[in-house]
Amino acid sequence: MTSEHWKEEPEKQDYPAARSYLSLLVDPSEAKQTAKALADEFDAAQYKAKDILRAAGLPLLPLDDPEVAKDLAKVKAGTKLSPVLLVRGDPLWVADGYHRICASYHLDEDAEIPCRIVARPRVNTGRKRTRKAPR
Repeated sequence: MTSEHWKEEPEKQDYPAARSYLSLLVDPSEAKQTAKALADEFDAAQYKAKDILRAAGLPLLPLDDPEVAKDLAKVKAGTKLSPVLLVRGDPLWVADGYHRICASYHLDEDAEIPCRIVARPRVNTGRKRTRKAPR
């Protein structure tokens, strides 16, 4: 069950933002594929803000960070936040929603955050994979 300050579904603009960020980490075609997988993922997972930040190796942004402050103001005004988009791996990638995670942490570090999470794309080394014949 999601908390009272979270929407059930990510907003449409979250996916292009995720794709843009992911294209810094992987080939643009893999970023596109991963963003599509996030959009197609209907099963919501829930994780604590402190666990997401730890898995991603990201610092907690302060209360006075402009985007964190904006998200906290939205919650105070009764506007629900969009679930975050994650890509599983080591480290975890926060494809979209870093500021929302930090805002939620400042409200309650143990609160469950609704997420969409997919596996990391396979890295294309450019080499053709061949299967060895059994001996």
